[in-house]
Amino acid sequence: MQFKPQFLIIEDNLIDQFVTKKLLKKGLDINPLFIANNGKEGIDWLIKNPDSKSLIILLDIQMPIMNGFEFLEEFARLEEDLKAKIEIFVLSSTLDIDEIKKIKNNKYVSDFWNKPFRLDLLKNISL
Repeated sequence: MQFKPQFLIIEDNLIDQFVTKKLLKKGLDINPLFIANNGKEGIDWLIKNPDSKSLIILLDIQMPIMNGFEFLEEFARLEEDLKAKIEIFVLSSTLDIDEIKKIKNNKYVSDFWNKPFRLDLLKNISL
């Protein structure tokens, strides 16, 4: 049996949450999926679930309460062994070149994908 990572979707838009969940469930048979509606909920989830063996985070940037950049700042403060088990992909519809550069230069971000993301992008990473 092949091991599958857990997924945490950090996204405030309900339609984007729905579409991403459907893509992951139908295209990669990923279940369960965890949802956080903003960066603070995402950090809280990580702190409450430190025993996750492998986790992929799909992170939005523009969110209320704590946006994706603020999430990444808080993420940097977490324990190293927790961060080592997590891979972060930023999903955004931003066209702002400075934002994209800031995302791509963040050492915790594996890649930046435009919304809506293509499922084949995830199939090409080593899950």
